[in-house]
Amino acid sequence: MHIRDLTQYLAELSENNNRAWFVMNKPRYDILRAEFLELVTKLIADISKFDPILASCNPKKALFRINRDMRFSHDKSPYKTHFSASLTASGLKKPSSGGGPAYYFHIDADGQLLIAGGEYMPPSDRLRAIRQQVIADAAGFSKVIKTKSIKDNYGGLQEEGKLTRPPKGFDADSPHIEYVKLKNFIVWKESSIKKKIPADLGKEVLAGFKDAYPLVHWLRQIPLVVPE
Repeated sequence: MHIRDLTQYLAELSENNNRAWFVMNKPRYDILRAEFLELVTKLIADISKFDPILASCNPKKALFRINRDMRFSHDKSPYKTHFSASLTASGLKKPSSGGGPAYYFHIDADGQLLIAGGEYMPPSDRLRAIRQQVIADAAGFSKVIKTKSIKDNYGGLQEEGKLTRPPKGFDADSPHIEYVKLKNFIVWKESSIKKKIPADLGKEVLAGFKDAYPLVHWLRQIPLVVPE
């Protein structure tokens, strides 16, 4: 993956976020997209060595489209300024689809690499099921959050959007109540790769995914809620 070319392209796209510029630079995009797909394909093969269930993940479906969904957004910029992929056992990328835990990473226009694992903004039924499992499997969940790889390399679960009070139906004295208040059950970390380009980007992302595996595996034990 030519990281410098990718970040340069994304930086230019962020300054010229319009269809005319995108069409004119489509050959650049196609090359970078193909390289990113190759990276994701290799990642899936490597992940499956410690998480075999990911072997069936389709790399083409794991990639997010660069086109933005502008229907409910005040920002009418037509294109995303990052390349991203979400690797799941179900093959479903979006949290709203109830696809379960995922390995996710992206590279943005500022040269920031984000690596994550878990569930971000799961739908309400799924979130409730996770919260109930935190209590029902208090010992197992405790083991996950105390895992050295998660503590040392991620600093613990993200608390973005955390509730100030216990959610409806949960007692304040329930086990792990502070975690029950979370809206996301995910770990993530960011690093700059613009000035210090990794010698092997795939290896760095893979290491982050492997560190997040205990959380992904624990979440995967919770049956997915099938929409009616």
